[in-house]
Amino acid sequence: MGTTPLKIALLTSSRADFGIYLPLLKKLKADPDFELEIIAFGSHPLRENGFTLQQIYDEGYKVAVAVDTAPKGDKPADISRSMAQVMVEMTRIWETTQYDLIIALGDRFEMFAAVASTLPFNLKIAHVHGGEVTHGAIDDALRHSITHMAQLHFTVTEAYRNNVIRMLGSEKGVYNTGALSIDNLSSMQLSDIPSLKAQTGIDFSQPTLLVTLHPETIHFEHNENHVAVLIEALKKLQKYQQVITLPNTDTSSAIIREQLLKYAENNASVFVFENMGALNYLSAMKHAQAIVGNSSSGFAEAAYFPKWVINIGNRQGGRLRTPNIVDVPFDAAKIIKAVESTASTPVPNVGPIYGQGNAAEEIIKIIKNECIGNG
Repeated sequence: MGTTPLKIALLTSSRADFGIYLPLLKKLKADPDFELEIIAFGSHPLRENGFTLQQIYDEGYKVAVAVDTAPKGDKPADISRSMAQVMVEMTRIWETTQYDLIIALGDRFEMFAAVASTLPFNLKIAHVHGGEVTHGAIDDALRHSITHMAQLHFTVTEAYRNNVIRMLGSEKGVYNTGALSIDNLSSMQLSDIPSLKAQTGIDFSQPTLLVTLHPETIHFEHNENHVAVLIEALKKLQKYQQVITLPNTDTSSAIIREQLLKYAENNASVFVFENMGALNYLSAMKHAQAIVGNSSSGFAEAAYFPKWVINIGNRQGGRLRTPNIVDVPFDAAKIIKAVESTASTPVPNVGPIYGQGNAAEEIIKIIKNECIGNG
C-alpha cells in the first residue's frame, strides 16, 4: 500500500447508525492505511435526545466535527429545514477539508442531505445498507437516492445487492458484505442478566418485551392513533415487563414520545430509555421474550439470536421476512394475540442470511482494492 493513508470521513447522524458502525470503526482506526475522521450531526449533540456524542467518546473515538442539525420540531417543515441546514453545514466541511472517501450508512433524511451536499464536490461515497425497502417511511426514497449518488455499495444480503444492481443497471462497485450488526453481535460480550440489571436496573429474568415505535412517515397523520393502539395493547400485557426505547426524530415523533412517557408514569413495570447504548440494547434483546413495534433492529439483529418479532404496521413493509417475524396491523387485539401466541412457541431457526459476522473485514478489503489498490 502507499505511504499516504486514505482520508475517510464517516458520517453519523444518530445513536442507531453509530452503534451499527462500531465493528467497521474499530478496523478503520487500527489500520495505518486509513486516516479516519468522524463527522457527527443530526441529534447527536442534543441533550434532550440523550447527548449521544458521549456514546462516541465513551467508545474511545474523537469527533472531527460535531454539528447540531436536529429539527426544531416534528412537522414536515421542520424536517425540511433540518435537511437544508445539514446541506449548509456539510458544504462548509467539504469546502475546507479534502477527503478521499465518505462513508454513509442507511436512509435517514439527515444522511440523504449530507450525501447530496457532496455532489458538486465530486466526492466518492460508500453507502452501507442500500437496496432495502421500507414502504411505510420516506426513508425508501432517501435510501435509493443515496444509492444513486454513491460509487461503492455494501449491502447486507444478496437480495438487497440485486436490488441495487437493478437500480443502477450495473454491478460495478456493488457488494454483499453481510450486516455490520452481525459483526457486533458475534464479537460483543453481551451482558448476562445480573450485569444488565446493574447497568439498567431491570431484572430480565422476568418475562420482558422490548418495545420501539417509530413514526410511519409516509402517512404521518396516523401516528397519534398508532401510539394509542400500541399503548392499549401494552396495558393488557402487564404480566410482561416492558422496556421502551423512544423513537428517532422524525415527522410526528413528538406525539409518540409524549404518549409513551405518559404511559410509563407511575408504572413500575414499564421502563423508558432515550438511549440504552449498543451493548445494553443488544443485551436486552438477547434476554427479552419478544421484540414489539416497528424497529429495523427486529430484522438482522433479532434474526441473529433468533427472537420473536411482533412487527406492527407498514413502516418496515418490503424488508426480507424471516420465520421469527409476525406481522400485525395496528390493532390492539391482534398485537396481544401475537405476543401471547409466540410466548409458548419455540422461535424458528433463521439461518445466516445477514452474513457470517465478517462484514467489516470485507468492507475494509473492498475499500483497499477500490480506493488504494487501484490508485
